[in-house]
Amino acid sequence: MFNLEPINKARVAAGFLTVEETMALMDNGNLLLDPLSILVSKGVRLGQNNLIYPGVTLRASCEGTVVIENGNIFHSGTMIDASHGRIEIGSDNQFGEGGFIAKANQPGADIHIGSACRFLNNPSVFGQSRLEDGSQLLGNITVVSCLLKAGGSQRTPEPALRAGLLKGFGTAQNLTVEQGHVIAGSGVFSQSMSVPQSTYHPKQ
Repeated sequence: MFNLEPINKARVAAGFLTVEETMALMDNGNLLLDPLSILVSKGVRLGQNNLIYPGVTLRASCEGTVVIENGNIFHSGTMIDASHGRIEIGSDNQFGEGGFIAKANQPGADIHIGSACRFLNNPSVFGQSRLEDGSQLLGNITVVSCLLKAGGSQRTPEPALRAGLLKGFGTAQNLTVEQGHVIAGSGVFSQSMSVPQSTYHPKQ
């Protein structure tokens, strides 16, 4: 029989659930594909029917709060970490493939993620960011205190009705992306770069 005692001792010392407590999260319909490699802290409020791949960290510590609703997919390399602020996540979002980071690690940090969003290829989110329903981050983008306005998901046939989108790589800070618009950056993102999504993604 594999001895979990030293693993659980280390987990508890770092503020995480034991392996057995982590496995108990599946009682609410959550699917944890490898509980030994998934780290969830006691301060995380996890809903139902979330799919969590190996190598995911969900942590709320110190003065931080993490609230996660239902039906989300957390691919490997996802870290949700609140130590001095709040991270609120809705339902039916896709975090990864390719990794995703959200950190509320400064006083006053507040990250809101709506529902039916998609975040691919290692974006990271900080500050006072609001990623509303249907929004997308595609690429290795550092997002600091941005607003992506709500709309349809990437499956919506009409680009003008889709939520705000950031794509590319670099740092996006203090930007607002309206419904039906996209800012595509290559190292630099600016408000003046916002264009209709139909520029890149014609109507399906």
